[in-house]
Amino acid sequence: MPDVLCRICKKEFYAKPFWLKRGFGKYCSRKCQHEAQKNGNFVKCSVCKKEIYKTQRALQHSKSKKYFCSKSCQTRWRNGEFVGKKHSNWKTGEYAYRNVIKRHNIPMVCVLCKVSDKRILAVHHKDNNRKNNKVENLVWLCHNCHILVHHFGEDL
Repeated sequence: MPDVLCRICKKEFYAKPFWLKRGFGKYCSRKCQHEAQKNGNFVKCSVCKKEIYKTQRALQHSKSKKYFCSKSCQTRWRNGEFVGKKHSNWKTGEYAYRNVIKRHNIPMVCVLCKVSDKRILAVHHKDNNRKNNKVENLVWLCHNCHILVHHFGEDL
């Protein structure tokens, strides 16, 4: 009866002779076998500093060399890192007028007809210069009033 020591936990266990003959019988359980197959390292999450295990492949393929314990930590990091000019869709900031008018808490109501349906409101530049995104130059208009102002000379 061959009793063998586990290579991980050093626990003594019975291994059948033909297991040993074929090169098996090194680990007392699947848990110890799994531990033996690990080839990575423990690293800290870049956001919450929690200790996490990453495989060698994951360590090699990281472009940023930052590691995360979960998708939420990865998203928190990405949302703080890739904003403004670093964002892949950044286009000189010329088209940010909708966010500018929202940030200044101007009520979303058409200045001509007083409609407040957010689905049909658009931002209008008073001086018709799309690059002039000052708050004084921006107003909310519904699509109908926006066409009237641009094509039929309706006054604000």
